[in-house]
Amino acid sequence: MSDKLQIEKVEAERLQLEDILNKLISKIGDIPIANNEMMPFGWRKAAKGRTVWRIVEEIISQNLEKYAVDLGFDKVTPAESEVGVYDFQFSLNGNSDSYVNIKSSVLGGRKNKDDISKAEKLISFYTENENPDLYVATFIISFKDDMKIGLEKCIVFPTAWIPDIYVNPSNNGNLQSSKCKDLSSATKRTPVKFLELLIKANIEAIAKKNS
Repeated sequence: MSDKLQIEKVEAERLQLEDILNKLISKIGDIPIANNEMMPFGWRKAAKGRTVWRIVEEIISQNLEKYAVDLGFDKVTPAESEVGVYDFQFSLNGNSDSYVNIKSSVLGGRKNKDDISKAEKLISFYTENENPDLYVATFIISFKDDMKIGLEKCIVFPTAWIPDIYVNPSNNGNLQSSKCKDLSSATKRTPVKFLELLIKANIEAIAKKNS
């Protein structure tokens, strides 16, 4: 497949995947975490994505499996490992398998560099798989006054299109990006080109760490 056709395939698949995941949000609705009797003073310091994300992620994953066919997937397969670079793999329209890394972001939160995955693991993944399509699916969450978590929307971003490829030498060698929710900033490139740039960024990070 030519680079142009590969990018066009990702563009179409990204749109369809994002539409499906937003339909899944509608199916799930708000997620009850507590109630106002249990927490009479509200969320306080618990109003952070990392506080509730593991539960929310599990709810998303299980409903994704349950409604896979209804949502239009050919198949959905959860990742066997919790520490890999993706959370589930899927196929659509008879195409080969693609992969999704599920993330969260708090509505109205500060704009930071988000951790994507460990650079070394991403390098291994892209090296071992031929031109894999890996997406970051960021679920925007909110903390409701009635102690429920709102799933506001999902943004799907191809990992290979991240424009600001940066490996943090002091944060376990994670690939980080402040642009993975901003589709207007996407740099449309192939997985092969992304792997070249990621390897270079990782070498630079290791050199900084050892200097």
